[in-house]
Amino acid sequence: MIPKYWNQAIKDLADADSILKTVIEEKAQLNIKMKRDPFITLARAIVGQQISVKAAETIWGRLLVLESALTPLKIKNISERKLKTVGLSSRKVEYLKDLAHKFNTKSLDVDSWKILKDTEIIEKLISVRGIGVWTAEMFLIFYMGRPNVLPVADIGLQRAMSLRYKNGISITKSEMESIGKKWMPWRTVATWYLWRSIDPIPVEY
Repeated sequence: MIPKYWNQAIKDLADADSILKTVIEEKAQLNIKMKRDPFITLARAIVGQQISVKAAETIWGRLLVLESALTPLKIKNISERKLKTVGLSSRKVEYLKDLAHKFNTKSLDVDSWKILKDTEIIEKLISVRGIGVWTAEMFLIFYMGRPNVLPVADIGLQRAMSLRYKNGISITKSEMESIGKKWMPWRTVATWYLWRSIDPIPVEY
């Protein structure tokens, strides 16, 4: 199910930005897929750090061969050696184990975060080993469904904005922020469509 604000956001973005309007029209048949499991959302984001969407999907598929229904308890019980065989680095194995531990011990209380601001949620998440601002932003988008996230450190978004707004010339984070001002309060929706404009594989962190 797409967020309730999605259709209104599309209309407002198309009115505010002619370039983005074209992107949205090109990908009108596609919709974001929201996540229902906070642990899986964060685990997939960790797996996807600094690698392509395709590579992340491959590694995640191998993880599901080990355990078809991944949970914090199952990650805890899978040996580090086995986790490395699916293509995970030693550091990512360490991060996944730590994340599983925090969910198992309930030191991450995601259910209580609905009333928090985006910045407050990011602050809580980056206190977890292996979770930086980018991973926290993916969580805000794909699990929390927050409407106004602009992940300027995301390589895919950088590439899409470079192609669409600067004819392929490298774009700075400050330039991305400046362009993104016209998308507020729907920067998440703009980001998602720009992702879709360069990658035919669904972005599902």
